[in-house]
Amino acid sequence: MSITETPTADNGVNVEALLGAKEHVAAEPALAAFVWKASSEWVNGAHTRSTIEKFHGLQGEQSHREAYELETDHPELFAATDNGVTPVEMVLAGLAGCLTAGVASVAQNRGIQLRSVTAELGGSMDIRGILGADRDVRNGFDGITVTFTVDADASAEDIAKLVAQSQKRSAVFDVIANETPIAIEVAS
Repeated sequence: MSITETPTADNGVNVEALLGAKEHVAAEPALAAFVWKASSEWVNGAHTRSTIEKFHGLQGEQSHREAYELETDHPELFAATDNGVTPVEMVLAGLAGCLTAGVASVAQNRGIQLRSVTAELGGSMDIRGILGADRDVRNGFDGITVTFTVDADASAEDIAKLVAQSQKRSAVFDVIANETPIAIEVAS
């Protein structure tokens, strides 16, 4: 006779709710159609203020608990006023947030207790592209590195699998790694 222990962990993720949502959208796919939204307003120079409050999901308009404002700008060495992060740094922050949330969720589901999770991200870029100095240089990142440091009640192999599963389910990783159609219009 063998006794199997069910591992328990409390990483602050409601896995039961996530698994319940998974069952609901599998049974009724129309519930899974979400549109995430942001609006922005130019402030001055390269400074822009973006507001994120509403989104569409579960077949209706939804709202965050409150509106969130995000400031983007460029550093002074770009002749800007540095009132916020650069837009490309915001992309890195989005990737970090998405991957880390995935690590916490997967760990909770697998009964792995996390003590700390940190990530260091770097996006390399040749700015000759955005400055128009060389037409052959792309505007965006030419590479992104993500290094996780995870302290948890798990083996190094299990932590590697945890991070790999997070990457597999990350929406932001998918957005960055794969082509996404973008339609830009000018409203009159």
